[in-house]
Amino acid sequence: MDEDREDKACQCGHGLSRRGFIASIGTGAVAAAAVATTEARQQAPEAKPSEMRQITLRVNGREHRLLVEPRWTLLFAIRERLQLTGTKVGCERGECGACTVLIDGKARYACLTLAVEAEGHEVTTLEGLMQGEELGPVQRAFAEQDAFQCGYCTPGQIMAVEGLLGEKPSPSLDEIRRGVSGNICRCGTYAFIFKAAQQAAELKKQGGTSA
Repeated sequence: MDEDREDKACQCGHGLSRRGFIASIGTGAVAAAAVATTEARQQAPEAKPSEMRQITLRVNGREHRLLVEPRWTLLFAIRERLQLTGTKVGCERGECGACTVLIDGKARYACLTLAVEAEGHEVTTLEGLMQGEELGPVQRAFAEQDAFQCGYCTPGQIMAVEGLLGEKPSPSLDEIRRGVSGNICRCGTYAFIFKAAQQAAELKKQGGTSA
């Protein structure tokens, strides 16, 4: 109740509530971190041509020959070199799961995987789940269950569920929870994500068609 009063008072006067102060500090910290990360990238020296390495990445069933720096992540290669932007940039340190892809059918963080490490493996991104121009079963289930709000985490959530269903075609609710536990949804739509995973399991059993 005290916090509610503080916020209401803030809307009418010129003060700043405790909650507003904490929120403003948090926003400032995020902005500062983003600037620091950008500056660090700009200052990092580019590799010399002799230090570049040519690799072949197999992504969504197609082979791509790329000249990469050894330090490049799979996330960078997918988005910036292959222009597959369904894979999102989030924390870039293996905490949020927005960059989740499948490597040999298993859910992996693309931000923690070097591009050179993915050579010789089958990589699947969100785009690779499409069936021609149609959404795949997991994508359709997420849309039909409204399993998103802002949608930024959704590609990673979908890939996590896809990986889970590849290992457990009929997962229990607890298995679904564990399967997406490495993916953060700041909007808190977990209940709908769980329902989407259950529907996706049924759609896959039916060959991807609706009941």
